[in-house]
Amino acid sequence: MRKRRNAIISLTAAVLSASLVYGIYELQRVHMESEEMIAVIVPNRFIGAGERLQESDLEYKTVPQAVYVPDMVMKLEEAAGKETIIPLGKGEPLLLWKVDEFRLQPKRSESTFQIPKEYIRSISNGIRAGDKVLLYASGEGHPSERLFSAAVTVASVKSSGNVEIDNIENPNLISRAEGNKEQMYASRREANGMIDYLNLNLTEEQWLLLDGYCKGGALKLVVAYSPESLDLAGAGEDGGL
Repeated sequence: MRKRRNAIISLTAAVLSASLVYGIYELQRVHMESEEMIAVIVPNRFIGAGERLQESDLEYKTVPQAVYVPDMVMKLEEAAGKETIIPLGKGEPLLLWKVDEFRLQPKRSESTFQIPKEYIRSISNGIRAGDKVLLYASGEGHPSERLFSAAVTVASVKSSGNVEIDNIENPNLISRAEGNKEQMYASRREANGMIDYLNLNLTEEQWLLLDGYCKGGALKLVVAYSPESLDLAGAGEDGGL
């Protein structure tokens, strides 16, 4: 009887010991798997260039941590609402440079205004769509002054043929999205064309002030490229555009 009881106890202890070892193994395996995989954002369908991403277009996908790169998007809010620069394949990890960090659409409080040519005294030929510019009022017999404390966003710059001025082979916006300041500089140097049409994203109050200054003809605008454009490119963020 005692031998039978000892055998049962030994068997029970062996089963418990085996269960403990197996449990520890499973915990270690799950822990290792969780460390080796990482969740990133991917499109759940093919998305063409120029489309504005919605949360419903995106989903999470786990990928091996070994293939992770810092440009991969890991949060929905980092991509939702932004425009695609190039087509995106279904299920491919979304990279930050593939979405437009510099939205050319006006904010809710803004509208896009085309600035009349007769309002402009001078304009920096180096500006491109997506840039930040500073506006100054200048005229004979009037002290020059800066119109707005903050720089405003350029929605587009076009030639007399209604063609966006840029370098076709190395577009400025793509260089900006990649944070490539050197390529941005090169694209500005190599782009050809005289700026005839300038569109700016302005609030109603900003437009009314600008129009009030310039419609009489005594004061005109000096449009200057702002170094804030390069700061935004290096930071890789939209800067509230």
